[in-house]
Amino acid sequence: MHPESTDLNDRAKHLLKVLIEGYISDGQPIGSSLLAKRSGLDLSPATIRNVMASLEDKGYIHAPHTSAGRVPTSQGYRLFVDSLINVTPLAAQEFENLESELDQKSSSNLIHSASNMLSGLTQLTGIVMAPQMDARAIRKIEFLRLSEAQVLVVLVMSNNDIENRMIQMDRDISSSELQQSSNYLNEIIVGKDLQQARVCLLEEMKQVRSDMNDMMLSAIDLGEQAMSGISDSDHEDYVVAGRTNLMDYDDLSDVAKLRQLFNAFNEKRDILGLLDRCMNADGVQIFIGRESGHEVFGDCSVVTAPYQIDETHIGVLGVIGPQRMHYDRVIPVVDITAKLLSAALKK
Repeated sequence: MHPESTDLNDRAKHLLKVLIEGYISDGQPIGSSLLAKRSGLDLSPATIRNVMASLEDKGYIHAPHTSAGRVPTSQGYRLFVDSLINVTPLAAQEFENLESELDQKSSSNLIHSASNMLSGLTQLTGIVMAPQMDARAIRKIEFLRLSEAQVLVVLVMSNNDIENRMIQMDRDISSSELQQSSNYLNEIIVGKDLQQARVCLLEEMKQVRSDMNDMMLSAIDLGEQAMSGISDSDHEDYVVAGRTNLMDYDDLSDVAKLRQLFNAFNEKRDILGLLDRCMNADGVQIFIGRESGHEVFGDCSVVTAPYQIDETHIGVLGVIGPQRMHYDRVIPVVDITAKLLSAALKK
């Protein structure tokens, strides 16, 4: 509940709700006569005007330019999403489409699909942070002998990504030696992320024990070469879809504002800062205007939710659009996409 919502009686809250819903739908300032008609309440125009004046005094609505009507402020939208909104569940067909679209194999395809679906279902800009590398645990390591001194390394990660690389050996190595090496490495590095696995191998190498045979030393060497070839920076930080959708909203039609927003998508710092803030949140987060803490999103609303594997949050997804967005629809779309992406990554 919004901390200041107690300063409004039920009638004022109802009129604010009707005004915001009307403005989100039409994009036009709402006057007292239209509000009276839509409210379903038997109130005189003077009473409606008094309530609107009170809502304006308290900072929930304001008059744009010289218009006789009123539009919501960021504070008004905040109260609306916290305590007045009626969320619209996804239609069964939309849910099925989303589920089938996210039923793919590799995580890079999944995040692109999720971003496109968020954008398509909301007509806003969809954004999905790539799974954080340190959250990707190693599920299995295998070596394949290609020729006398050439070995293919296959690393299977917990998010179903498969990393391959070639290693050139300085000696002939047999298939049985490679099998022993993978058995040994699977015992010590499975369940660790790439960084932890590298540290573990270094520790093993430091503690060369009397019971370590040549095979073990060879395996550690192979493991080190395998890890060093996989760079965390090869992965995209996040995927954005539907940037141009923002051009369709009058609220964001100022060319300078749009340019700043598009630059933010390219420069990454503001977006990553915001997504990082949402990483440990539970469920849907809504930032209206300046609440995001980033000047570039001052005229926007951002709706996010984290996604996870095995109850560990590994990324965040969401939509960016004008403050005048259909929150009742956007919130469930973001929530369900996060849940479906979590389920698909777990598979």
